[in-house]
Amino acid sequence: MEFAELIKTPRADNVVLHRPFYPVVEGTLCLTGHHLIFSSRRQDNVEELWLLHSNIDSIDKRFVGSLGTIIIKCKDLRIIQLDIPGMEECLNIASSIETNEWRLSYVNKDFSVSPSYPPIVTVPKSIDDEALRKVAMFRHGGRFPVLGYYHKKNGMVMMRSSQPLTGTNGRRCKEDEKLINATLRPGKRGYIIDTRSLNVAQQARAKGGGFEQEAHYPQWRRIHKSIERYHILQESLIKLVEACNDQSHNMDRWLSKLEASNWLTHVKEILTTACLAAQCIDREGASVLVHGTEGTDSTLQVTSLAQIILDPRCRTIRGFEALVEREWLQAGHPFQQRCAQSAYSNSKQKWEAPVFLLFLDCVWQILRQFPCSFEFNYYFLLMLFEHAYASQFGTFLGNNENERCKLKLPQKTMSLWSWVNRPQELNKFKNPLYEANSLVIWPSVAPQSLQLWEGIFLRWNRSSKFLDESYEEMINIIKYNKELQVKVNLLRRQLAELKTDDEMQESL
Repeated sequence: MEFAELIKTPRADNVVLHRPFYPVVEGTLCLTGHHLIFSSRRQDNVEELWLLHSNIDSIDKRFVGSLGTIIIKCKDLRIIQLDIPGMEECLNIASSIETNEWRLSYVNKDFSVSPSYPPIVTVPKSIDDEALRKVAMFRHGGRFPVLGYYHKKNGMVMMRSSQPLTGTNGRRCKEDEKLINATLRPGKRGYIIDTRSLNVAQQARAKGGGFEQEAHYPQWRRIHKSIERYHILQESLIKLVEACNDQSHNMDRWLSKLEASNWLTHVKEILTTACLAAQCIDREGASVLVHGTEGTDSTLQVTSLAQIILDPRCRTIRGFEALVEREWLQAGHPFQQRCAQSAYSNSKQKWEAPVFLLFLDCVWQILRQFPCSFEFNYYFLLMLFEHAYASQFGTFLGNNENERCKLKLPQKTMSLWSWVNRPQELNKFKNPLYEANSLVIWPSVAPQSLQLWEGIFLRWNRSSKFLDESYEEMINIIKYNKELQVKVNLLRRQLAELKTDDEMQESL
């Protein structure tokens, strides 16, 4: 995540700058991912101040009526004052500057701390790299808690990690406790969402794993939500495909097989947990840590779906691509293992599971409930499903960034995104009903609201000709409607001009 993504108000006008030995000046304040920039209103447009975020030591906020004041104390011992009209703008700018409490760590640049993490991660600024190494030794696979999402609305965050290695002896790690607590605002509590049932989490202690003990993490409340993994999901997919291929045309048999597959039950469990994470952040104003066992499967399903619910940018094409890149590829989901085989192979491997397919199914469920809030259509999701299992591009090859670097895939292969983002391809994946929606969207997880994704599971069993034709007709209707709207606007302008002319004639 870039710091620029954390900026709530990138620009403010009518700001007054006070600094030592310079006259007071009014102008425009701009925030970028690296600098705080102040430009005066002088005609020569000379930049009055360029201040690096890394030079800010602390800030204070004061309010007199609707006027807000931010006092910035710099590491070079300067003290700068900004008077900002509007309390909300002032709070947003102060909050954006305070996001400098996070930093980019290169502790894993050679993949020695965690082989499944990327070289660069975002962590609390107060935690140094030596502490991160100690925390990594306390977490399964070295996957220490890292920032996954920052909620601009209230400054709450979502972290992700793997399980702590507490074991049967209740082992603890002071650095781990400090890292997690560093994400909390003063007086705030947080939630740890464990994607395993309490029973499974307790059983993990016998194998050296475990969960966070309340005594050592008193500011955090732990919630267990059971999301299945591995062979259970694979068997579910096999049963679902078998049911979809059943040609008996017997209704009872079809419904029985569909229910026995438990596929929609898994979809419901994942969506429910993602909604819980989003609710903790947006409605309860609490930060969240999500983990299961390894932190590479159900954890990523929950964190990525919660971001789709909370962040409208993730519902755009480029935003969704960035989400998949950040929360799946760089976060270490083992695509090579999970997607080695699908539903037909007889030689079943231990590690295969349709984890990413379930995520895409959940996204489709939300898209179906909010058809105007997504820039992409279901063909986009279908394309990602196909390339995750078999692709001529290098994007989904390997199990993590470490493997992709060793195989030199960035140099030897082409990125899927470079192909998808070409205008002639991109148009295929655009949703004609899309209208940008800046609100949080809350999908229904009631059983009646969830449906079988026919576009994936029934597309080879029955022709999609009529669905494709109706989709094309919808596009044509929307295009024609836009043309009519242009004509209506033109006629309204002409009518207004005629009225103006009539009024001028009457006045004469």
